[in-house]
Amino acid sequence: LERIDRLDKQLNFFITVTPELALEQAKAAEAIAMKGARLGPLHGIPIAIKDNVDTAGILTTAASGVFASRVPTEDAEVIKRLKAAGAIILGKLNMHEFALGTTSAISKYGPVHNPWSLDHVAGGSSGGSAAAVAAGLCFGAVGTDTGGSVRIPASCCGIVGLKPSFGVVSAAGTIPISKTFDHVGPMCKTVTDTARLFMAMTDHASAREFDAGAAADIAGLRIGILKTFGGVCDSTVVPEVQSSFDEAVKIIRSLGAIITEAELPVPELGGIIDYESYAYHREYLNTSPDLYDQRTRKTLLSGSNVTRSEYEKLIAQIEKHRKAAASVFVNLDAVIVPTLPVLPIAIKDAVDPFALDACTFGFSIAGLPSISVPSGFSSSGLPIGLLISGPLYSEGRLLKIASAYEKAAGWGKRRPPV
Repeated sequence: LERIDRLDKQLNFFITVTPELALEQAKAAEAIAMKGARLGPLHGIPIAIKDNVDTAGILTTAASGVFASRVPTEDAEVIKRLKAAGAIILGKLNMHEFALGTTSAISKYGPVHNPWSLDHVAGGSSGGSAAAVAAGLCFGAVGTDTGGSVRIPASCCGIVGLKPSFGVVSAAGTIPISKTFDHVGPMCKTVTDTARLFMAMTDHASAREFDAGAAADIAGLRIGILKTFGGVCDSTVVPEVQSSFDEAVKIIRSLGAIITEAELPVPELGGIIDYESYAYHREYLNTSPDLYDQRTRKTLLSGSNVTRSEYEKLIAQIEKHRKAAASVFVNLDAVIVPTLPVLPIAIKDAVDPFALDACTFGFSIAGLPSISVPSGFSSSGLPIGLLISGPLYSEGRLLKIASAYEKAAGWGKRRPPV
């Protein structure tokens, strides 16, 4: 709490800090520990929550003036689970307004700054979540991810971010973008810590397949390098990112993995998000249009151009596409690609909501698990991330690959100058 008070004025990670609640929870956890008991696997661990995840009695705004006074009466399902595991909640984290962007530079509360370079974006939409973890203002954080919103900021801030398989962590009680693609995931400094937070967020078997105490042996695993052209990445991979990725491939190969080439189909299904986000916001857009940032409002209004018939046709394609995506893993255990094709951009250049390009959306529409881990730094000191994905419910395998790479590469040991 002292560190948050000292640093957050310049970093702008938190929208709401809850010191009284945190200290109350900490004292209760201490009293239980003194009796030799334990609340759960996160007993006494301080975390923070993205501000589009409902927390009972705590302001939850989604970084928008539309919800500037919104205080939920009930916790989201994931918050109930984290509390039951013993976690202590420090507060709510800044983000891209309504999670509709890749930079976290558009927020009623001002832009989130990257702790490695305050003039640069932290990535979006879970920018505050990634930045707060990187800067040591919380042990871990909860993020949401519809098209990359956990993995993009994880890459930008040099931490680990996991988007589980669709439905593995409940999105009930989160302010939605798209019921078809919304995910909730953990964000921490290390793979092991991310796995522990993930385990507390769900009862699904895939969260219990990674053994943090065992050596992460990936010898013999078949890992495909994804072709980045044709839709997996939003733009061409820049040289510094490519160099980092090539080095990561060398390390993974040296650990005994069998490297080959692969390709992931990425159909045009973005209209589903447009339609579903507009449907949620329609009433607010009619009654309170000026409370949105005009760029967010423009993004949402584009959904009004998608007809019900067009939406239903797109929905009908999802199952077919997910089967096609699954076929990629008939002869592969996992695939890898840069998390972002570019470096984090300057805040002054983050005018468009989706100004920062990524290589994440294809895994979202396929519902596949994917994890971003630190894979190096640019010559200017900005973090670079490696994305690892696999078939449905392969979280344990991905965590093992990520852990083996993390240990061999050593990038996660660096800390930002703040």
